[in-house]
Amino acid sequence: MKAVSGVFRLRSDAERAMAVIHSAGLSEDHVTLMTPGRYETEMESVPAVAAEQPGMGKVIGAVLGGTAGMSGATLVIAAIPGVGLITAIGLLGSAILGAAGAGIGAVAGGKFENSMTKGLPEDELFVYEDALRQGRCVVIALSKDEAEAALLRELLKAEGAEAIDAAREQWWVGLRDAEREHYSTLGKDFGNDEKFYRLGFESALHARTRCKEYDQVMGEMSAQIEDLERQYPGVNVAEPFTRGYERGRDYYQELCSKQKAA
Repeated sequence: MKAVSGVFRLRSDAERAMAVIHSAGLSEDHVTLMTPGRYETEMESVPAVAAEQPGMGKVIGAVLGGTAGMSGATLVIAAIPGVGLITAIGLLGSAILGAAGAGIGAVAGGKFENSMTKGLPEDELFVYEDALRQGRCVVIALSKDEAEAALLRELLKAEGAEAIDAAREQWWVGLRDAEREHYSTLGKDFGNDEKFYRLGFESALHARTRCKEYDQVMGEMSAQIEDLERQYPGVNVAEPFTRGYERGRDYYQELCSKQKAA
């Protein structure tokens, strides 16, 4: 499975894109609309499950009646560390919120398919989260092959979506000046090292590694550095990657701290 996503400034545009994708034949379980805050309840909804994980806030499950072209879909409202309250439609949304740190296992009811969980875009979660923090909406779909992925990209583009790669670049542009200044105070050349510094920074935000103790991620971080050193022989990779990783960890912890204080 391959994830295809689009970021929307307006929820109405995201809902329309969701309906278009659904009408194109994609299974409801393999597409989600994620919105910041609590989804308005003008639709028919029946609370299904409420669960709480320490520090996360409540997670609420509901059944929708026709929202965004997805009759009978699952609605999950969850507090995500560093982001706040998020609403997602469909089982794919439940899986993504779970990967992002919300305790939604009970809401999902064990209905996730192996193909769905394997296709989760864990390396893109921080980009979705940043878009949601900015008040935008995200539509994510899992395609069965590249042909279907290409079709989904065209559908999202036609509905006015910003591609996830563009959203990732926008996220980094917002951080770049501060990271350049920080790195330069260490006597390092950010211009030469930015590529590997950024890779380390992003690696720290991966859903699989964030919030873990440093010694728990050392093995994976070392493997990433070794892989980069094979790709770029003779280039100083380890130091900028490691410093970027450390800054990425600090960045995520600061986001979580701000949310708890709010």
